[in-house]
Amino acid sequence: MASLLKKWTGTSLVLRILIGLVIGAVLGLVVPQWSGIGILGHIFVSALKAIAPVLVAFLVASSIAKAQGGLGPRFRTVIVLYLSATLVAATVAVAGSFLFPVQLSLGELAEGSAPGALTDVFKNLLSNMVMNPFKAVAEANYIGILFWAIILGLGLKLAASEGTIKVISEISEVITLAVKWIIQFAPFGILGLVFSAVSESGLEIFTVYGKLLALLVGCMLVSVLIFNPLISFIATGRNPYPLLFTCLKESGLNAFFTRSSAANIPINMELCNKLGLEEDFYSVSIPLGATVNMNGAAVTITVMTLAVAHTVGVEVSFASALFLSVIATLGACGASGVAGGSLLLIPMACSFFGIGNDVAMQAVAIGFIIGVVQDSVETAVNSSGDVFFTATAERRVARKSQAGR
Repeated sequence: MASLLKKWTGTSLVLRILIGLVIGAVLGLVVPQWSGIGILGHIFVSALKAIAPVLVAFLVASSIAKAQGGLGPRFRTVIVLYLSATLVAATVAVAGSFLFPVQLSLGELAEGSAPGALTDVFKNLLSNMVMNPFKAVAEANYIGILFWAIILGLGLKLAASEGTIKVISEISEVITLAVKWIIQFAPFGILGLVFSAVSESGLEIFTVYGKLLALLVGCMLVSVLIFNPLISFIATGRNPYPLLFTCLKESGLNAFFTRSSAANIPINMELCNKLGLEEDFYSVSIPLGATVNMNGAAVTITVMTLAVAHTVGVEVSFASALFLSVIATLGACGASGVAGGSLLLIPMACSFFGIGNDVAMQAVAIGFIIGVVQDSVETAVNSSGDVFFTATAERRVARKSQAGR
């Protein structure tokens, strides 16, 4: 058993995930009635979601308590990178929607509620920030977790003894080890997730909404493969593609199938560790990125809003569409604090063109139908970008430091 376990952990995780992916797809097509296989994916995602808030809380508090200074420039840099990339992604979506306009078949109204204005999003964001810390951890509210972890970390730094700080640090190391054990079961989780997606949706989703999906995915890929590397190159002066492909392979692939930025936080932290980044930095920047680095969400909000506008015959000037990209950027940053994520921010964006909530919610319904693909790509783009820009920020600060010597 020990030798078998050693062989299992010694094999490339990406290779094991790919094998699980293929087996899951085959089983989903051949024996879709074996619904019990899907429980593997549910267990894996649930385990990561359960441990991630606790991991973030202890890592951030520990990092702040132990920090010796010098993290400021990196945090400023990574926030600028996150917001710049999200704005550029929204602008790419505007250009794509004008070059390849899509119209929707609006049928039955969708059920649900969505924020009516941008002020609602920020109000929700601020409310989540000061949520009871225990409730924030229980509900995986990362804005609240970050806020209270920073406060507690500063308190530990100023008032706690070295022994107390060491205990907090050791607890974070134990939780990190538990996360590594869970990640070893990723191939089985991916097998279950792929089986569920294929057995439930088949391949029909690509034909019914093919044009809309092509536009959404195309804009996301242009953003992540062209403009994100360009931003990174401007910031560091280094070839960004080796880092980009590493992030897509080891973070994006897993995020694609889990469809959860929260579940991917531990995997991103493990990747940052492999890349040799400083834990004091990435333990805060990664959960922060899961909130404000929302390239894929900005694309979804923009494309779906302009598709609704094209469908109902609303005249949208290019200038107003560019303003929409700013709105989508700000709204996307609050997506994690809104039930339903980026899709339920579509009515908010539609309201700027005078499109009613009833019509906009029909687009939300279509979004849920294509979510198997749209949400998967969106999560992969968002989550892999967190590591990509965290590493970029560290490289930029290191480059400036060397240049100043």
